[in-house]
Amino acid sequence: MNGSTGRRLTAAALTVVAIATATTACSSGGSSSANGDSKGTYTIWDPYPQFAKGSAWAKLLDGCGTEAGVKIKRTAFDTSDLANKALLAAQQGNSPDVMIVDNPVVSTLAEAGVLTTTADNKVDTSKVDPNLLAAGQSGGKTYGTPIGANTLALYYNKDVLKKAGIDIASVKDWASLTAALDKAKKAGKKGITFSAIGTEEGSFQFLPWFWGAGGKLTQLDSAQGDSALSLWDNWLKKGYAPNSVLNNTQTTSWQEFATGDYAFAENGTWQLANADKAGFDYGVLPIPAASGGNAAAPTGGEFVTVPVQKDTGRYATSRKLVACLTNDANLYETDTTLSYVAPTSAVQDKQVASNAKLKPWVDAVKAAKGRTSDDLGTKYPKISEQMWKAVQTALSGAKSPKDALAAAQSAAK
Repeated sequence: MNGSTGRRLTAAALTVVAIATATTACSSGGSSSANGDSKGTYTIWDPYPQFAKGSAWAKLLDGCGTEAGVKIKRTAFDTSDLANKALLAAQQGNSPDVMIVDNPVVSTLAEAGVLTTTADNKVDTSKVDPNLLAAGQSGGKTYGTPIGANTLALYYNKDVLKKAGIDIASVKDWASLTAALDKAKKAGKKGITFSAIGTEEGSFQFLPWFWGAGGKLTQLDSAQGDSALSLWDNWLKKGYAPNSVLNNTQTTSWQEFATGDYAFAENGTWQLANADKAGFDYGVLPIPAASGGNAAAPTGGEFVTVPVQKDTGRYATSRKLVACLTNDANLYETDTTLSYVAPTSAVQDKQVASNAKLKPWVDAVKAAKGRTSDDLGTKYPKISEQMWKAVQTALSGAKSPKDALAAAQSAAK
């Protein structure tokens, strides 16, 4: 990796698309100055403004600094703001020492020359599940290590299923899921709610069905892509899903499920606390693939990265900070705080032993896939935009799924 931060950033990097994250943060905190003013101060940027000074997260950062013999200067940003600030800081040669970023942004920053590789910094990623690590890989190199992951699955309302005579064990593929939705409707209940909004959230929610059909993001208009979009389209036409999905965010979709009228809802790990408050008994099922098995759902969550520094002597301490933040004990505490599934099997096992409700989420994460995996890198945002536009076009009835996806593929090229 070239140690210079003065290189010209790519146009793709300077037009970073804000990629929706699973955890929402509503305000940024702290100043935007980067490097510590002395060898004894190290800067960390993170996308967790919801965790103030004195929180368990802030204390962990300070503790890792103490362990490494330095003081920590932490700045928290909203996720989309963090990516843009990172690019600007790199242009100015003023990057933080350690940066925690949303996983789809890693390849954008890597391609812009902002990040060092784990090989450069000897950051150990050997225990990380390969499917999760792939989200931080570009051009055969790895640019960080995941701090945790979340993904999508199907929540189901046990009361609604019981009244409709649906055996959850029978729901194994698309045909059996659609049959369950039909039973729910005939019983006077509602079928399924999800988010098909015209933003990254819509693509995020469509991807398990697209991948579950065997679709590839480089070919949106394949027969597999058509079958996935046709599935959603038919659900709306038959009244198994409400028309509100066209405008639903993952939050408003959850609010629909929380009414207690729906059999199923597609949503994420981050709703577990809300599920416990919903007032009805619920279960969780990994999203089924078209012909059975678990579909690959997209991973949310962040990577701990080490940006390029002019003073390469800082890297040794940065490596210690990364190792501390991602060791087994700290991953367990952090991922519990963030409602994340840990990126390593050892910590996942500990999570399930502590909370059996996490078992289907661990299974879903093990089948999950990074949005920028398959070496898509900065191509992903453009493809995703055409994907959510196709979903909107088809579900609104403007075009057939096939024609909507053909237009999307043409525009994505």
